[in-house]
Amino acid sequence: MARIELDSASVTAPGADGDLTILEPTTRTLTEQRIGVIGANGSGKSTLVRLLNGLVSPSTGRVLVDGLDVARQGAAVRRRVGFCFTDPAAQLVMPTCVEDVELSLRRSVRDAGERRRRALEVLDRYGLAAQADLSVHSLSGGQRQLLALAGVLATGPSVLIADEPTTLLDLANTRRVADVLFGLEQQLVLVTHDLELVRRCERVLVVERARVRYDGPADAAVADYLSTVPG
Repeated sequence: MARIELDSASVTAPGADGDLTILEPTTRTLTEQRIGVIGANGSGKSTLVRLLNGLVSPSTGRVLVDGLDVARQGAAVRRRVGFCFTDPAAQLVMPTCVEDVELSLRRSVRDAGERRRRALEVLDRYGLAAQADLSVHSLSGGQRQLLALAGVLATGPSVLIADEPTTLLDLANTRRVADVLFGLEQQLVLVTHDLELVRRCERVLVVERARVRYDGPADAAVADYLSTVPG
């Protein structure tokens, strides 16, 4: 597993009345294979995980992945840490499924024929072989999310960050995507509102009002989170 270290990492942004705190200084070392992050909308949980691959830079402190500083060695970190967004439309940019995966492989596989062969293998691995030459816009919501995952995983990252990957899906597709996520060899950092899904993690961080208020085993973390929910 990768060793992810947050060393007094914080995030602020300019506001009308001075700097706005998006994430208070946070120090954590993450080494578990399945790590969940839960919290209310706007709590800072997405900011926290975006620090881990350099999508957001820390305003203070630092973030390291296997000793690599995300602010100074971002390209090397992003080769190790893949990121899957809530809405796959943010990631699917090519006309067909196979072309989209080929795009992910363009830097690591120079030969066009070999790149296509690898892309088809990736699609087959995630149950999308029959959709290889279809438009990405013709896919179901679950298929689009699987394609987005396939494109990220095609590059062979050691860590996958999935930011609410099942939020836009129905129950059947939620289960399908969840089974793929929890069947991965990669280390998984999962942001979710699905408390049953997060119970499958080994360790869960509860984020509230820009700080990590709880960090521990899944069941205890869910209980802590529910204790803050009105009603």
